[in-house]
Amino acid sequence: MFAFDVDPNLEGQLSPRGGELVISVGQGTPTPALFAASPQSARRFWEFFTAEIPNDNTRKAYFCAIRRFDAWCGGRNFDLLRLQPILIAAYVKELQASLSVPSVKQHLAAIRMLFDYLVVGQVLPMNPAASVRGPKYVIKKGKTPVLSADEARQLIDSIETTTVKGLRDRALLAVMVYTFARVGAVIGMPVENYYQQGKRWWFRFHEKGGKLHDVPAHHKAEAHVDAWIDAAGIGEERKLPLFRTFGRNGEVTARPLYEADVLRMVKVRGKAIGLPESTCCHTFRATGITAYLENGGTIEKAQAIAAHASPRTTKLYDRTSDVLTLEEIEKIGI
Repeated sequence: MFAFDVDPNLEGQLSPRGGELVISVGQGTPTPALFAASPQSARRFWEFFTAEIPNDNTRKAYFCAIRRFDAWCGGRNFDLLRLQPILIAAYVKELQASLSVPSVKQHLAAIRMLFDYLVVGQVLPMNPAASVRGPKYVIKKGKTPVLSADEARQLIDSIETTTVKGLRDRALLAVMVYTFARVGAVIGMPVENYYQQGKRWWFRFHEKGGKLHDVPAHHKAEAHVDAWIDAAGIGEERKLPLFRTFGRNGEVTARPLYEADVLRMVKVRGKAIGLPESTCCHTFRATGITAYLENGGTIEKAQAIAAHASPRTTKLYDRTSDVLTLEEIEKIGI
């Protein structure tokens, strides 16, 4: 999550504060050297990160990418106004030696978008990255680690229900598994976004692009969330986060969980029952989709539940063919 500290000087940095990543603007920290050549370029640089990019995760990733590019240019004394496509291409080529192809493409996208913004603001006459092509990347199956239905059930059942924290963790994992929701959307829910409509309970998520996405609650997710709300005594705090942190004395606070908190919990809980170290928050999105398809669900319906823009994206999470492939390989009787 990001917060902004802003004044008219529009100089600043990204820094941690209380679990957030903060753009501290106007605190005397210089603008990255490549973009500090003029007040206009410096202002346009900070406007790009505070006004042009609405998604917090994208902002964080792009800022890291631009900071790395600035360091690369600084080490070679490159000037902003003298950057050419050949130099951007050389940088992209160098990135491929240490980063994955998707990461390289993301870094190039960050540079292109920022330079487009500088062109529109009349800081640059042209975008030197516009004609640079990134590496090709074709993927038919995602790399997100997936648990079997038994493993996911074992993990959820292994969580102690004698503590309020255990009830919270069980409810959180259940929501991720049974709704296919991203961890950011789950921890971003206020209590009021778990609501009753008719005889059913529903979850309302804020997904990518500002979309509101409603998903009916699976009966197990409903039971686990109800148990957490009752134990925490937060049912009437409709505007506050549904999933929260605990204070030093074990009391439930009004502060939301952050993705790093959830990942830490997943690693600890997973290690306790022997799950692979690669298990992460996104594992439960892929696990839920795979379990749904194994039980006769369709890609189209899975796409709707997961709020994917394209069925091709949903298909990346489908690991139902993995077991079939293994069975076929074992038929090689040598």
